[in-house]
Amino acid sequence: MRSCCASAVSAAALAVATAVLPGIQLTAGSTISKVLTLIAVALIFGVINAFLKPIIKTIGCLFYILTLGLVALVVNALLLWLVSVVAGWLSLPFHITGFVPAFLGALIISVVTWLLSVLIPDGKKDVAR
Repeated sequence: MRSCCASAVSAAALAVATAVLPGIQLTAGSTISKVLTLIAVALIFGVINAFLKPIIKTIGCLFYILTLGLVALVVNALLLWLVSVVAGWLSLPFHITGFVPAFLGALIISVVTWLLSVLIPDGKKDVAR
């Protein structure tokens, strides 16, 4: 259930990024088609993040330390750009036109995902001790 909510939150964050940035294009026709494309792209994004991000963090640990974590912004942008490439391979109507839209999109997606995770309860109950 938690994975489903995470995908929905990611899809919503992607929708915000596509609405705000002209460099992130969602060219699906109908609303249903757009929603399904955003869900598919969110799932691809989740798989890529699950497999590649830990490897990149391990290999680039020194860069994370030297830049005080700012290299994470570049890594997130490159991973989002990779999602666009994979979506193209799968013939999904989702495309990012370059690094700058990917960078700004990654920032927007991070902020929107954080905001939605704060606003939507995760089902855990706090137990006062």
